[in-house]
Amino acid sequence: MKKDFLALSDWSREDLEKIFALTLELKAKHKRGEEHPLLKGKTLGMIFEKSSTRTRVSFEAGMFHLGGHALFLSSGNTQMGRGEPIQDTARCMARYCDGVMIRTFSQQVVEDFARHADIPVINGLTDLYHPCQVMADLFTVIEHKGNYRDLSYCWIGDGNNMANSWINAAAVFGFELRIATPKGYEPDAAVMARAEKLGARILYTNDPVEAARGAMVLNTDVWASMGQEAEQKEREKAFRGFQINRDIVAIADPGCIVMHCLPAHRDEEITDEVIEGPHSVIFDEAENRLHVQKAIMATLMG
Repeated sequence: MKKDFLALSDWSREDLEKIFALTLELKAKHKRGEEHPLLKGKTLGMIFEKSSTRTRVSFEAGMFHLGGHALFLSSGNTQMGRGEPIQDTARCMARYCDGVMIRTFSQQVVEDFARHADIPVINGLTDLYHPCQVMADLFTVIEHKGNYRDLSYCWIGDGNNMANSWINAAAVFGFELRIATPKGYEPDAAVMARAEKLGARILYTNDPVEAARGAMVLNTDVWASMGQEAEQKEREKAFRGFQINRDIVAIADPGCIVMHCLPAHRDEEITDEVIEGPHSVIFDEAENRLHVQKAIMATLMG
């Protein structure tokens, strides 16, 4: 039976930890220059309805490292962009490719695509979730702190797809999470309700200081995500004070690490000083998209 990677909440902690273990192995082989063609002769179709730097490059390079091939498909240059039903595209892609990664706006698109395709489908990002990024984030925590357990995690900023995915992660993995958003910018209500039913240890607050105090992992994202550019000025006012800066880092744990999924608007949601400072692991985090996604693809398509 095929398995998809659409949301962290679809997976068990044990299975996600197996992906971390495989990530560690594949990253070590990559650093040693050892070939690891686990997907030799296989093809990944990559459908993009949103622009991308890290997602495209990491998936495409990852398939090459695994001995396979990746096909870049922009929605504007495919029949999906001209209104072809998702189920028709999905059925055809399943006959050409061994897996599909989709980066789009609606979570329903990836859910529908996965339902009609009998090959694995990976969520490269939607407005609701960004599961591959949070897996890379947690692997980065493991590298720097030895494990992800018994740490307090802090999210400051918008209740967006990243915040939703961190909520799912807290529910699956069981760590403590604090989320600070301005009023009116909270995470998805259904995502919060599901995590609460699962007993997740999550504090929701409108005070970034309360969220950051003593935290081991600080995390944020842009105030206006793709598709929200028209709200930029309004959001700048609403998010004033929700910045990761030297004062926020100072009240966190002295050994804290700072993450950002990138791209960053330096000196808006996070200061240039913090990005380039000693607590930042942001570019290790970006690199680990490559290694984690290779492990996800190998797990699903191998």
